[in-house]
Amino acid sequence: MDIDSIPDFLAQQRDAAPADLQQHFFTFEDYWERKLWHQLTDELVEYFNKAESGPQRIPLYKTFISSFADKINQLQLVTLGLKAATECQDDQERLTFLTSLADKVDKPSSQDAFVYATVAVASVKLHLQDYDGARKGLDEAEQILDSFDSVETVVHASFYRVNAEYYHAKLEFASYYKNALLYLACIDLSGLTPQERESRAYDLSVAALVSDSIYNFGELLLHPILDSLTATPHAWLRELLFAFNRGDRAACDVLAGNVSKNELLAQHRDFLYQKISLSALTETVFKRPPHDRAMTFATISDETKVKPDEIEHLIMKALSLGLLRGSIDQVAEIARINWVQPKVLDMKQINNMRSRLKEWDSSVNQLGNWIEGVGQDVWAA
Repeated sequence: MDIDSIPDFLAQQRDAAPADLQQHFFTFEDYWERKLWHQLTDELVEYFNKAESGPQRIPLYKTFISSFADKINQLQLVTLGLKAATECQDDQERLTFLTSLADKVDKPSSQDAFVYATVAVASVKLHLQDYDGARKGLDEAEQILDSFDSVETVVHASFYRVNAEYYHAKLEFASYYKNALLYLACIDLSGLTPQERESRAYDLSVAALVSDSIYNFGELLLHPILDSLTATPHAWLRELLFAFNRGDRAACDVLAGNVSKNELLAQHRDFLYQKISLSALTETVFKRPPHDRAMTFATISDETKVKPDEIEHLIMKALSLGLLRGSIDQVAEIARINWVQPKVLDMKQINNMRSRLKEWDSSVNQLGNWIEGVGQDVWAA
């Protein structure tokens, strides 16, 4: 559009805007005429963040913002473009719009903006089920991100969010779990709606349970996102996670009836049995003092409630996963454990550790008294 036509365009858009937003257009024109690009950008971002601005976003972006796009912060340009893209009629139109935006900011001086736009393109491709295209874009974005010394948090957050969505769609649970937690670390939870927080907590919990490489839920159990399941129909899932963490077979059996409510959990029912058995085993070892970790298979079976003929395989599985370190005497049916993987403790587990520390303190005192008693002559000398 001809620069001389900009005031007329802004006047048209002002008349089409809701009455309570029309004052923004006077500010747009004022900053534009005075070439105050930073202030103009901030005003546009504020306007685009208002839900009522929807109908004006695409016209403003294509006609007004594009006329000075090279003069403003390119990351902010992408932010405005992403807001405008929400008004596209369908994903195909949105893909074309965002691809053009990514190409526009693909310059050496604005690679952060390029990553931001590329991730948005990948997100649309995910919705269109173009998984190969989405993965290619995400890999390109990750490679550029790795080359940065620092980058705006919003860029990292968008990458982790879309990367998590990709892995969720591909049922790669461990990768989803990692990226979803990284995304949550980049944002303020108050910026999510209660429904979004509940949905993310639910998906994270399911991923943690069904992943064959996640046996320590500590980071999730300590994250406030998990509290989003409290007082919801999915509260049982939070309780199940804590029961798994402390190896509580009895509590898991009580909650097992809910497993059928989720298709993935139902499909992994046998694996969940193995996982809670492993957790019960590590908890059994953890509760014992280091000098008392040579246990017979019968003792392990009694304490974990696992069938005796499954104990040897269970211990071997725990050793191969790195949950335990030690050795097995197959003839004597004894497991000697010298290390157990650390994990987050609940209050009951902390109290057990407190009792063990008190026992250790008492043993040290007894040893000190014994040494003092038998060595009186030495001390006297």
